[in-house]
Amino acid sequence: MARTITVSGRTIEISNPDKVLFPEDGITKRDLIDYYQRISERMLPHIRGRPLTLVRYPNGIRRPGFFQKDVSDYFPSWLERVRVKKEGGYVTHPLGDSAAGLTYLANQATITLHVWMSRVGKLHNPDLLVLDIDPPGADFGKVRSTARLAKALLEELGLRPYVQTTGSRGLHVAVALDGRATYPRVRAFSRDAARVLALADPLSLTTEERKKKREERVFLDTGRNAYAQTIAAPYTVRALPGAPVATPLDWSELGKGDSQRFNMRNIFRRLGRKGDPWDGMWSRPCSITEARRRLDAMLPAKGRRQSG
Repeated sequence: MARTITVSGRTIEISNPDKVLFPEDGITKRDLIDYYQRISERMLPHIRGRPLTLVRYPNGIRRPGFFQKDVSDYFPSWLERVRVKKEGGYVTHPLGDSAAGLTYLANQATITLHVWMSRVGKLHNPDLLVLDIDPPGADFGKVRSTARLAKALLEELGLRPYVQTTGSRGLHVAVALDGRATYPRVRAFSRDAARVLALADPLSLTTEERKKKREERVFLDTGRNAYAQTIAAPYTVRALPGAPVATPLDWSELGKGDSQRFNMRNIFRRLGRKGDPWDGMWSRPCSITEARRRLDAMLPAKGRRQSG
């Protein structure tokens, strides 16, 4: 039976609240809605203005879900959105700009939110750079050590790196940018930074995009730093048993647990103790201009990518 709730002045009809979405954990759609409503204060600063791709599981995570970029015709008119030009037409992405919006999307069985690296108003200029560290197998220790190497390099380049679990298998090392550089410049910079790391330890690290050529090396994925590419949003839930959450970390926490350490049921205890390690991140954005010059000095001349 449907019921209505009011969030941020918006009335939202909640349907099938007792529908079980995570069978192993007994987590229902009501639980998911409550989670996104409660986490919104922490989540919104990181996702506001970013086009969303929704990952919806109307029949729970044991059944196939689907990705959705375009708003449905039945989405309410008050739900924030942005119309983006694409080849052959347009796509109208939903935005996660309010607690009401997140609540509504959760009621659509949206378990995971993926976000762009840029925001409305400057869609071609990312304000976020991400190095996605992907393990070759189950050895999360390799992911942790690689993240520390990435942190050291980015700090040497004069940047301020942050880290989050993906809630799945890996880690994201992130830098808040001032939004002056275009996607091609940011992607070229991230590729070259990853290349410096891989050249320093070619037996353990790789930038090889073809899986069969990676062998057992950790993959340094810079492909997220391109126009219209996405990452799992900070504090979003992943469609996996245990309902793990993509979680910003303090660097001092990196030695504990794995990428699924935090979940819907323990994340608020953790936030109560530690707060949000990414709090204030957007008030101290970085420029890659000087970092680019420093990075060029580290690269073999023949391997430098165009940064324009």
